[in-house]
Amino acid sequence: MTPTPDQTHRPDYPPKTPPPPKRPVESPRPEADSAIATRPRPRAVISNRRAANWTLENAPWSPAKAGRHILGQLEAWHYQTPASLADRLTGITELLARSALADGGRRVSLHLADQDQQALVMVLSHTPRRDVTSDALLHDIADLGASSCGADTASDGRRLWAVIDL
Repeated sequence: MTPTPDQTHRPDYPPKTPPPPKRPVESPRPEADSAIATRPRPRAVISNRRAANWTLENAPWSPAKAGRHILGQLEAWHYQTPASLADRLTGITELLARSALADGGRRVSLHLADQDQQALVMVLSHTPRRDVTSDALLHDIADLGASSCGADTASDGRRLWAVIDL
């Protein structure tokens, strides 16, 4: 008995796999009228100096508490704060804290750093705000005795800062 052609044919081993696609799949291209891509705001980084920070709740007493935190920490760092300097520091800190709390968030972050007989006081609101900081606020901070001040608004909240000569 002779084998028929169907009986002598062996299947290919291993089975053949399909060839890979000629072009890799590419992600969909952005729409022409989509929003302009923006870079994320850099994080606030205080490095190579002493620093302290506190989280304050949105309460009527928080600005005064912020001023006490700043004065207490500067005393712990052995800075001499005469009454006039203490009044300037608390006034600036309370103004920064009140402005950040007015954004309506549940909390604000208060940061303090020192370098070369200067103190950096920064308040973060953690609440998105659409309108920009008014120039009147920055003028008020400068009038209280800040040597430098500024504000930064982004989707993750507003940063207000002031540098005060100690």
